Amino acid sequence: MEGDFQESGQPRLWRLSTVHRVEELKSIIRMIPIWSVGILLVTAASHNYTFTLLQARSMDRHLAPKFQIPPATLSIFTVVTMLLSLAFYDRVFVRVARRFTGNPSGITYLQRMGIGLAISIFANVAAALVETKRKAAAAKHGLLDSPTVTVPISVFWLVPQYAIHGLGDAFSSVGHMEFLYDQAPESMRSTAAALFWLAASIGNYMGTVLVILVNDYTKGEWLQDNINRGKLDYYYWLVTGLQVINLGYYIICAMFYTFKPLEVAKPAAENPPKVVDEEVGAGELEFSKVET
Repeated sequence: MEGDFQESGQPRLWRLSTVHRVEELKSIIRMIPIWSVGILLVTAASHNYTFTLLQARSMDRHLAPKFQIPPATLSIFTVVTMLLSLAFYDRVFVRVARRFTGNPSGITYLQRMGIGLAISIFANVAAALVETKRKAAAAKHGLLDSPTVTVPISVFWLVPQYAIHGLGDAFSSVGHMEFLYDQAPESMRSTAAALFWLAASIGNYMGTVLVILVNDYTKGEWLQDNINRGKLDYYYWLVTGLQVINLGYYIICAMFYTFKPLEVAKPAAENPPKVVDEEVGAGELEFSKVET
């Protein structure tokens, strides 16, 4: 078509694209639905660095009569649990799962993401239950209107939710990165890493948006400066509900996801190379196309 080529005969890249580039773009577009699942996953964990710290400040943080742990140090339980979970996954879980699935990786990265998303739901369930217990302790000791007074309940009640988040991340975050890296076009592997961190960034911003919306809709009743009078546990249950919806959305996307074709190279003396669709979600390889 006129105007599609320069005078030198070279194509104008802003008007014409090679088939290879079109296929790369299609690969990225196919990844977006599953990529977006990671956004809410980060949003659901963002309160660990805000509201949970407010809870920790109101609880008994003594390890010794004259020593208290800083509230922000509780996040170490997420990191430690994630590291231990990764070691257990590689050394034990993969070997056991391999015997049942026949998959060299034990389970596929889509299955790994699904397990992580399911585990993360229980982190917010634990958060809601612990907040209910903390408020009950404050009411029992007449501290509902004394937000600066320490509630006689150990801060280590908050450890389970941090640990469960770490366990969930060992599955979901790693599986998310594996999915993006494996399904991204060969020439756009760096884009996969960028997409992973973009989801994390958007997730943190969405956490702020969610707090603003909840605060406006509830007229400040749920998220008060005095958390003893607020209904922070309701907020945690709301986030739990959003995670359940996110898990359902993920399952649907994973069921209908079309994996990028892989070209299997063979020696020239043998049959011509075949193109296969990697049904990683099912843990198997199926031959769908044969190039002649």
